[in-house]
Amino acid sequence: MRPLIRINAVCLLIFLLVLINIPGYAAPKKPVQPEPDSVVKTAEKYLKTPYKFGGESPKGFDCSGFVKYVYNKHGKKLPRTSDDQYMTGKKVAKANLKAGDLVFFTTYAPGASHVGIYCGNGKFIHVSSSRGVMISRMDEPYWKPRYLGARRVIN
Repeated sequence: MRPLIRINAVCLLIFLLVLINIPGYAAPKKPVQPEPDSVVKTAEKYLKTPYKFGGESPKGFDCSGFVKYVYNKHGKKLPRTSDDQYMTGKKVAKANLKAGDLVFFTTYAPGASHVGIYCGNGKFIHVSSSRGVMISRMDEPYWKPRYLGARRVIN
């Protein structure tokens, strides 16, 4: 009788091991969060890419299309417009900004009409309509009074 019990136990063990490895039956994996520094590095690869109204590709970007594209490269889906991106994630005080945070400005229209990715040290990467993808200082005379707020969309 004992050999039969051993065979059943071995069969059960094999069955459980197979079951654990079947897709859909395994424990769900946590989504991988992009690293803030890697997001900034990805964004920097597109420096000098030209501006294109409505652009969402390396052929040409507008500000929100650029942010959406960069985050999508890291598996993070964002809305298309800067105004909608401003409603995403968690609000962050200017004093607590970290690399990878989204920074928003009021430019041609009220509300969040421009967005960039904070790089650290008071700088952000964004798309200028005249110079394409570039890095600017947040305390520049043009940007400082137009700062609206920031959102953290990754941890």
